[in-house]
Amino acid sequence: MKPQSSFKTLKSLLPFLSPYRKQIYLAGLALIIAASATLTIPYAFRQMIDMGFSGQGSITHVDAAFLGLFSVACVLAVATAARFYMVSLLGERVTADIRSAVYGHVIKQSPEFFETTQSGEVLSRLTTDTTLIQALIGTSISMALRNSLLFLGGLTLLFITSPKLSSIIIVALTLVVVPIVLFGRRVRTLSRASQDRIADASALAGEILNAMPIVQAYTQEPHEAARFKLSVENAFVTAMRRIRARSWLTVIAILLVFGAIVFVLWLGAHAVMENRMTGGELSQFILYATIVAGSIGALSEVMGDAQRAAGATERLLELLAAKSSITDPAEPKLLSPRSAHGAMLTLQDVNFRYPSRPDTAALSHLSIQINAGETVALVGPSGAGKTTLFQLLLRFYDPQKGQINLDGINIRDVSLHALRGSIGIVPQDTVIFSANALENIRYGRINASDEEVIQAAKMAAAHEFIEKLPEKYHSFLGDRGVRLSGGQKQRIAIARALLKNPALLLLDEATSALDAESERLVQGALENAMQGRTTIIIAHRLATVQRADRILVMEHGHIVETGTHTSLIADGGVYAKLAALQFQTFQDSVEQ
Repeated sequence: MKPQSSFKTLKSLLPFLSPYRKQIYLAGLALIIAASATLTIPYAFRQMIDMGFSGQGSITHVDAAFLGLFSVACVLAVATAARFYMVSLLGERVTADIRSAVYGHVIKQSPEFFETTQSGEVLSRLTTDTTLIQALIGTSISMALRNSLLFLGGLTLLFITSPKLSSIIIVALTLVVVPIVLFGRRVRTLSRASQDRIADASALAGEILNAMPIVQAYTQEPHEAARFKLSVENAFVTAMRRIRARSWLTVIAILLVFGAIVFVLWLGAHAVMENRMTGGELSQFILYATIVAGSIGALSEVMGDAQRAAGATERLLELLAAKSSITDPAEPKLLSPRSAHGAMLTLQDVNFRYPSRPDTAALSHLSIQINAGETVALVGPSGAGKTTLFQLLLRFYDPQKGQINLDGINIRDVSLHALRGSIGIVPQDTVIFSANALENIRYGRINASDEEVIQAAKMAAAHEFIEKLPEKYHSFLGDRGVRLSGGQKQRIAIARALLKNPALLLLDEATSALDAESERLVQGALENAMQGRTTIIIAHRLATVQRADRILVMEHGHIVETGTHTSLIADGGVYAKLAALQFQTFQDSVEQ
C-alpha cells in the first residue's frame, strides 16, 4: 500500500468534521497564537543574555526582557488552553457522530450482512476503533499541526540566526524522513492486524457471554476461558509487534535528530569562542534547534497514531460501505388503509435460496393466496421452508424469482417501514430487552399509552404474572429476560405483537414454550387477536392447527397438501403421518 494511502483514508473523516467549521477555525486560531508565542520565547532569551548578562544593556532592558517573557508565557497559556478545549470538543463530538452513523447504518442491514459479520466485531469497531479516531481528532491532529508550525517557524528562524549551522542541521534532519516513511508503512499494517485481533477477542467474548447457561451446563468454563486467553494472547503478540516497530522508529528518529543537534552545537560553541557569534545568538539557536527537534520527534509519534487511526477508519468505513440488498424503492407505493378484515396475501411462483447456501433451494415455485381475515397454518418437518416464508414476507430477503403481493401491491414497491409496520410477528426465539415489562411490550408501538400496553398484556394472558412481579409493569426483566420463564417471555412477545395491531399477524410457534394451562390462556387470547386480521401460523401442535381455516403442508420448499385438519387426516398423506406421530408421542408421555 502506498504511504499516502493513510492520509487518503483519513480524508474520509472530513464529512464528519465539516459541520463544525467554526470550532475548527477557533482551534486553528488558538493553535497559531500558541505556536507564535512559543517561537517568540528564544528571541526573548537572546535579549536577556546579550543585554543583561554580557554587560551591553541596562537593568531597564533586563526588566523589559523578563516582563516580555512573562507576557508571552501568559499568551501561550491562554492559547494552549483554548486549543485543548476546542480540539477535545471536536474529538468527542465527531466520535459520537461516527458511532451514531455506523450504528444507524448497521442496524439497517439485511440478515445477509449478519450471516458473515459477528456482532462482537461490530461492537469492537464501535468502541475500540472510534476511540482511536477520537484520540486522532482530539489530540493527534492538533499536535501534528502545532508541531508542523513549530518545525517550519523554528526552521525559518534558525536560518535567520545562523544560515551555516542551519544548513548542516537540515541535511541531518532530512535523513529522519526515510525511517519514518519505511516504518510508517509497517506500523499501519501491524495496527490493522492488532485491531482485528482485538475484534476477534471481543466477538468470542460476546458469543460466549450470550450462551453462558449452555457453557455452564456442559461445564466448558475452563475450555472457554482457555479459548479467550489464546485469543487475547494473539492480540497481545500482534500489539507487541506494532509497539516494537514504533519503538524502533522513535529510537532512530531521536538519535538522528539529537546527534545532529549535538554536532551543530559543538560547531556553534567554537563560533562563540572565535567571536563569530554572540552567546545570545547561540542560546537562541539552541532553543530553536530544540523546538525543531522536538517537533520532529512529536511528529513521528503523531504519525504512529495517524497510522493506527487510519486502520481504525478503514474498518469503520467497511461497515459504512456495506450495502444492504434490501432497500426502499425509489418511489414507494402506499398500502391500502388498514382494513377491518386484515390484508390479502399472494405469493406467485416464489423461488428462494439463501445467499450463504446458494446450492440449496429453500422455497421452490411456491404459489399461495391467503384472503383477508383468513387464518392459515403452515406445517411440515424442519427445513420445509416455513420460517423462510416469514422472512420473505418481512423482506429480510427478496426471492430470486417470483413476487409477493400484499393487498395487490408487490411488497418490493412498498417502503420497508410501511411494510413491516403492517406486519406483527411472534418469533419462536423470543427477544426480551433489558428494560421493564412496560417498555418491552410498548416496543410494539412506541407511542402507545400505559393503558393500551396493559390491555395488550391482558389479551396475551401476561397481565396476571406481570402484576405479581416486585414492581409490576415497572419491573426490570433482566438481560435477555433472564428473570422470566420461557412461557412468560413468549406472552410478553405476543402482547408486543398485539399492541402493534397489524393487518397481518405471523405466529412462529407462538405457544411452543407454554405449559398446558398457559397455552389454554394464550390460545384463547390469540383467537380473539386473530379477529379482524390475516394470520399465518407456524405450528406443530394440533390444538393450534385445528383452529385454522386452512392448513398448508410444506416439504422441501413446496406446498404438498392443502386442506382442513379433517380432510388432510382423511387423505392419509404427509399431514396425517405428522399428526399420527404427534399423537403417538402424546400417548407415550401419558402412559409414562
